[in-house]
Amino acid sequence: MKTNRLYLLLVASIFCLSANAQFRKYSNEFLNIGAGARGLAMGGAQVASVNDGTAGYWNPAGLVGVQNYPQVNLMHAEYFAGIGKYDFVNVSLPSSNKKRTIGITGLRFAVDDIMNTLFLVEPDGSINYNNIQAFSSADYAVILSYSQKLKETEKKNINFGMNAKVIHRSVGKFAKAWGFGLDAGLQIRSKQWRFGVAGRDITTTFNAWSFNFTEKEKEVLYLTNNEIPVKSTELTAPRLVLGIAREFKLGKSSSLLAEANFDVTFDGKRNTVLSSDPISADPKLGLELNIKNVFYLRGGINNFQRALSDGDTVNQKKVWIYQPGGGAGFRIGNVTIDYAFTNLANQNNPLFTHVFSLSLNLAGNKPKND
Repeated sequence: MKTNRLYLLLVASIFCLSANAQFRKYSNEFLNIGAGARGLAMGGAQVASVNDGTAGYWNPAGLVGVQNYPQVNLMHAEYFAGIGKYDFVNVSLPSSNKKRTIGITGLRFAVDDIMNTLFLVEPDGSINYNNIQAFSSADYAVILSYSQKLKETEKKNINFGMNAKVIHRSVGKFAKAWGFGLDAGLQIRSKQWRFGVAGRDITTTFNAWSFNFTEKEKEVLYLTNNEIPVKSTELTAPRLVLGIAREFKLGKSSSLLAEANFDVTFDGKRNTVLSSDPISADPKLGLELNIKNVFYLRGGINNFQRALSDGDTVNQKKVWIYQPGGGAGFRIGNVTIDYAFTNLANQNNPLFTHVFSLSLNLAGNKPKND
């Protein structure tokens, strides 16, 4: 009887939360940018093949690929001519029996030095530039990961992993949000084939927003016909990422890895290759040429969309556009340096950015070959 009461209380709590919250298709989008130059160069096709510290972002099941030694991964990128800054850091710690790995990941995406012109115009109509103040809009996430081997034989490996993520978003002193969510992942490796599945926001990630405006700020917002926000909760719907990859041997010391991912969403019709209501799917394709486990060349495409043709003056013709990427990597002992050259929009848009990432194994052992 006590268990039944607890169950009913839990269901009622979830119902109340859903009644006062709103699902948003593009909530917490900074968590969909990517992590590590390898993954960005391959168009985000990582869920089946990732096996380093960046797995804490792509698929926690792959984190168990970090064995024998702790590993540190770092990445920095700047977008829109340095206006937006994106940073990623991960520390992965394997167990002594090589069957489990835990990791902690930190993400930050921020736009700094935003001008607050709320009080630019004085009550008498004059302009006072001394009233302009700068603030930052920043998104943070801390991800705790756990990965474990479920089965390990000569023919097949099965790994499982989970993430618990804490999210903090801040817009100056005006608005702040705290959120929490869970991810889960699975990887299966059979000879040259690799399969992966990652469930993101499987419990429906929420952000609880609070706002802080002075009476003077509220007055200006009211007089300029702006809505004064109140406390609210924002929900991020679950999504499923499916992946398949195959490694092709090119002689004794080289190989080519090809991977395809399908990012499946359940929050309504989107502008993707497979588009329906409520399920849509966005494919991601990536290639990696491995030369002697020392030098890597990569390429990938994702974010396929139907858009109006630039050359159509009557805005009737639609064409497929996509987001390309490419890059390279170089491994020296326990240090791997990766580079990606990616587009922020599509192949017709010149908004490209350079991304560098560093992977460091904190031990004398060389990383094992894939």
